[in-house]
Amino acid sequence: MIRIAVVGSSSMDLVVTSAKRPMAGETVLGESFITVPGGKGANQAVAAARLGAEVSMVGCVGDDVYGEIILENLKKNHVNTQYVEPVTGSASGTAHITLSEGDNSIIVVKGANDFITPEYVEKAKKVIEESDIVMVQQEIPEETVEYLADLCNMLQKRLLLNPAPARKLSEAVIQQASFLTPNEHEFEILFDGRDRTEVLTEYPNKLFITEGKNGVRYFDGHEEKIVPSFEVEAVDTTGAGDTFNAAFAVAVAEGKSFGESLLFANRAASISVTKLGAQGGMPQRVEVERGFEA
Repeated sequence: MIRIAVVGSSSMDLVVTSAKRPMAGETVLGESFITVPGGKGANQAVAAARLGAEVSMVGCVGDDVYGEIILENLKKNHVNTQYVEPVTGSASGTAHITLSEGDNSIIVVKGANDFITPEYVEKAKKVIEESDIVMVQQEIPEETVEYLADLCNMLQKRLLLNPAPARKLSEAVIQQASFLTPNEHEFEILFDGRDRTEVLTEYPNKLFITEGKNGVRYFDGHEEKIVPSFEVEAVDTTGAGDTFNAAFAVAVAEGKSFGESLLFANRAASISVTKLGAQGGMPQRVEVERGFEA
């Protein structure tokens, strides 16, 4: 079984659905409200575990009820929580999600995730050393991402950096990461609006731009390619990117080609949007493989 370490955020998702997204100063009536465990790091850890990896989560929660629920949910999904610590006097992170008009809008409050410092990650060095691939996102401090990139480079561990939410990355981090997986919006911020084909050519088999229902774009060293997505009826797109990243990491760690890995990841992501909640639709391995057989 492959081993994956996920360094990242855990939070509670507060999800409201509405037929119409309110304008500034406007009040609208919602249709439903749920609370479910989320956070980009925890989402990716759960998705990878459901797809058959042995996953260790490195992160922080608050010493509150949300923190207890988040930890219990990780354990229920067979994620190792040895390196997930409650932070005294801090609230757990929250994500305030509006589902409306076929898409989502999200405000993230980091809370205890701000305590995932370089020193904290250093305590989890052993589990990183033992991993086949390491995953990180940007709902944690910038200096921690930079430290982890240095550490993985030193340990010769592959690092998959999902640069979400979008913020600038240093050239050193871009070079040290094995894989970068921005969406189209994040790509524009990372590379200052540079020509997409030019940048893809600069980072062959490293930069993978996710384009939603249009698939994933990358340069394989010879030509620019698009791996198409799968057509489904979407219920909730929250967590689709996290499912994609986890599935891609699992497939790459298992030794699949980039084309096969992207197809596997797209299939997993397409399944994930058919149910409500970031983790609600994240598939088990058999569901993804059954989809290919069909």
